[in-house]
Amino acid sequence: MFVRLLYVLVLVATPLMGRAAEIKPAPTFPIKPVEIIVPYAVGGGVDMLARLIADQLGKLGQPVIVDNKPGAGSTVGTRIVAGKPKDGHSLLMMNDAYSLAPAIYKNLGYDPKKDLEAVINVAYAPMLVVVPANSRFKTFADIVNEGRKSGAKLSYGSCGAGTDPHLAGEMMNMEFKMQNVHVPYKGCGPAIVDVIGGQVDLGVVTISGALSHIAAGKLRALAITSAERSKAVPDVPTIAESGAPGFHLSQWQGMAVPAGTPENVKQDVYKTISAIMQTPAMTKRLEDLGYTTANEGPAAFQKIVNDDIDRFAALAKKIGLTAD
Repeated sequence: MFVRLLYVLVLVATPLMGRAAEIKPAPTFPIKPVEIIVPYAVGGGVDMLARLIADQLGKLGQPVIVDNKPGAGSTVGTRIVAGKPKDGHSLLMMNDAYSLAPAIYKNLGYDPKKDLEAVINVAYAPMLVVVPANSRFKTFADIVNEGRKSGAKLSYGSCGAGTDPHLAGEMMNMEFKMQNVHVPYKGCGPAIVDVIGGQVDLGVVTISGALSHIAAGKLRALAITSAERSKAVPDVPTIAESGAPGFHLSQWQGMAVPAGTPENVKQDVYKTISAIMQTPAMTKRLEDLGYTTANEGPAAFQKIVNDDIDRFAALAKKIGLTAD
């Protein structure tokens, strides 16, 4: 009798257990140490965001390492991640320079539409036009007036050749008919250091990397690239307000994994990072850094990435943007 009852219970429970497994698959992230590769130098906005995420992710029981691999407009670090194991524990912290790079570099060493796969878009970030606190330029109009002069060669530092700040700087040149000369750096951090030190006349850098230096009185922000003013710097006018209606450019910032990573692993990475980003403390921190939060998952984020690859290719050709 007992054996028969046990047999019946097994028959009943088996499909239920199978159904439960479908509803709640075993978590696959993180189950071992996690590496987040940042393709920029320490101190910029992408690096800062990666470290905020790593700090919270590390509280889930596995070590999390942030490894900076700067160079060539983010392509060096990206190429490294493309060759990593396909288990979801090697992540690329990227921004939309990832989508711009194919338009301006001839030999990436990877296929941006095939060798990596998007997992989560976490935030959007505008850029600021900044000058040293003691600069003779007090307004964005001062930059424009000087930059338009015949023979004027103002220098502007960016976070790297082929990055959004580089793109924004060249868009500014085109919109305002300036001749400002681009000086690329291996990340926003080094660019900001040289702007503060006066090695370049101005910088076009991510808002997150610049805010603390503005608060400390080392930098002065003259304009912002977003369509609307930022709550973080409400007194800073947009470039659109400053004479270029319709001008706007904001970076997306997110994570990718090597192509071929199992779909269930990608979904677990997405769910884990999404939960971290949606905590009130993290949301508040992002707002304080000038970010607008985002939460697109693998499919939606991949579409954004691919659409921008096509869009930036056309835009780079139009304005003659190169990595030189």
